[in-house]
Amino acid sequence: MKRLFPTLLSGVLAAAAVLVPTVDAGAQARDRAMQLVSEFPLRNDDGQRLPNHSVKLVAPIDKLPGVVVAANPNGTTTLVEFYDLNCPYCRIASGDIADMVAVDPELRLVLVPYPVLGIASIAASRVELAVAKLGTPRQFYEFHHEIYARRGVTDGLRALEIAHTLGFDERVLTKLGDSDEITAMMKAHVALGNSLGLAATPSFVIDGVAILGYPGRDGLQKIIDAARTCGKVAC
Repeated sequence: MKRLFPTLLSGVLAAAAVLVPTVDAGAQARDRAMQLVSEFPLRNDDGQRLPNHSVKLVAPIDKLPGVVVAANPNGTTTLVEFYDLNCPYCRIASGDIADMVAVDPELRLVLVPYPVLGIASIAASRVELAVAKLGTPRQFYEFHHEIYARRGVTDGLRALEIAHTLGFDERVLTKLGDSDEITAMMKAHVALGNSLGLAATPSFVIDGVAILGYPGRDGLQKIIDAARTCGKVAC
């Protein structure tokens, strides 16, 4: 599969050129300010304040190309996760959330690839978005778990290797991943995250509230329970 790297790399560099400038000095200042906002009295499992703020969506997030309803599509409570494949907290969240959706058929999980942690993440996300387009939601979610089951940096080559073990043709993935279509998807995801003030990975959106960072399993379950009971993230 190393023979595919030059082709994939060209797409990675192209993606970096269009994605990196989206985080300008003004956006960084805004993001730092957003991290200080706690509109609702939420706490993570360590008892620390959990940054959060209300957001207004102009369209359903799961209608955006490249976004996947990964589990329980008929669930009544929707949890949207923005994540980076190289985010250690996203790895922890992935395992916890998998357990939660397995026992809670009403918890609908929507995954938004959000490659904001560097070149390796952009490269891996090109492959990931190709998997999203070519595969089923179940295959995408399996790919998602396989990525986080490994330690170390996830780049384009590792993502290709994992996708290949799941039955995808690496040449087809590379060609699609190197396309303008995939670049447009990534730009749209990053633009959406920026517009929502998602200054951390993972970030979640539930019932019109953005939650910055992973609160831990108990903290996240409390938020989900409150959304069901009170119609808001804190009763």
